[in-house]
Order: sequence, then C-alpha cells, then structure tokens
Amino acid sequence: MSVGTGGGGRGGRGRRGRRNTLMSEINVTPFVDVMLVLLIIFMVAAPLLTVGVPIDLPETQARPMNSDTQPITVSVNDKGQVYLQETEIGVDEVVPRLEAIAQTGYEERIYVRGDKTADYGTVMQVMARISAAGYKNLGLVTLQEQDQ
Repeated sequence: MSVGTGGGGRGGRGRRGRRNTLMSEINVTPFVDVMLVLLIIFMVAAPLLTVGVPIDLPETQARPMNSDTQPITVSVNDKGQVYLQETEIGVDEVVPRLEAIAQTGYEERIYVRGDKTADYGTVMQVMARISAAGYKNLGLVTLQEQDQ
C-alpha cells in the first residue's frame, strides 16, 4: 500500500497549483445590486423634493429659469391662504419672515406660486408687499404649456 501525497498523478502539485491562479472574471452582481438600490431610493425621494403646498399652477409658454441656489417660495392657494415654503403665514407676516430667512438680503430670489383659481387680488397683494420691502428678484411660477 502506498500513501499518496494528494498529487493525483500530477507530480505532487495537486490542489495547491490551482489555488494560486488569478481569477480573471469580474463579478458585477454586487455592483448591479447597489445600483438598483440607489435607483429605488432616488425614485422614492424625487417626488418629495418638490414644494409641499398643493397648488394648481397655470400653464404658459415661458422657458424655465436656470438657478444655482434654492429660491424662497411664497405660495397662495385657491382659498387665499399664504405659505412661506411649507409654513402657513398671514399676509402681514410675509415681509418680516422673508427678512428673517433671506441669506443674501434683498438680492434673494423669491418665487411666487399662485393657484390658477386663487384670488388675483391676494396674489398681487403678496407680490406688492414683497416688492415694496425692496426685494428685486421676484418671479411667478407656472407650468410649461402642453401642446394638444
């Protein structure tokens, strides 16, 4: 009887020779798994990034503006309620609140979002107060008009 060295007829190399070879295949499964998880996270988070006050904006043919910073948003809904970002405030509180949160002073970009069924006078009253306070970068937000 002879005791083998595990060579299996290969001159004593056996399994040791196969362990030291480099694996030339790339395993992309973990990369794909991570990318799918990130895709799902962005798909869920993207709708949450919009301003939370539900307003039915009018449609126009105006082109979108390019902006590097997040503007301050003042919204007027169909009931005449005024919101600064997502917080409901009174019409008289608009200017003091803007002065408190404006980081670049009177050069801050302010967007006014008015529901298309909102009272025109309320929207104009809000815009007049903001303009009278000295804010120059004031804009109206609308939806892009769809071709029918």
